[in-house]
Amino acid sequence: RAELERLIDQEVTQKRQSLAQLFQNWTWQEVATLKGHDGKVDSITFSPDGKFLASGSVDKTVKIWEVGSWQEVATLRGHEYLVFSVSFSPDGKYLASGSWDKTVKVWEVGNWREVVTLRGHEHWVFSVTFSPDGKFLASGSGDKTVKVWGVGSWRELVTLEGHENWVYSVTFSPDGKFLALGGSDQTVHVWKVGKGL
Repeated sequence: RAELERLIDQEVTQKRQSLAQLFQNWTWQEVATLKGHDGKVDSITFSPDGKFLASGSVDKTVKIWEVGSWQEVATLRGHEYLVFSVSFSPDGKYLASGSWDKTVKVWEVGNWREVVTLRGHEHWVFSVTFSPDGKFLASGSGDKTVKVWGVGSWRELVTLEGHENWVYSVTFSPDGKFLALGGSDQTVHVWKVGKGL
């Protein structure tokens, strides 16, 4: 038994040393500092194809930056209050922005035109996210609800209730079967995505 434990310890030590050597070869280097917003930046996200970086700010705008050159390529205006969340659709066609003006705006990637403004929340929108298959867009709000919208039709499909306070964060599982909601009531609610949506 002692010999077995010694062999196990030896193998674990060797694996740790190998991992340490691997990480020592990694280099982390700041490549850019992007300036242009007139207020703090609350949310950033890369497009699925890695070409763009979007940033949402309290200055009521979303800025689009080109990856590599790090140049600002567009400023998206239209929200009446700060932008708290930004999210690209999985196919890279759309960018959604959630704002404290109680709306979600959807923008077309490339020409950066506003496609639609989604209204229905009664309080600030804190979080927006697309489902992995790109069929749904979810928005979490200070009205204690999450709304699920149909991508393309942009209709409100369902309103999920249950939180006792603001819903700060929403995310789909990688397989798209579940939607998780995080709230300021110190709970996480998990919903099974319905086939009827």
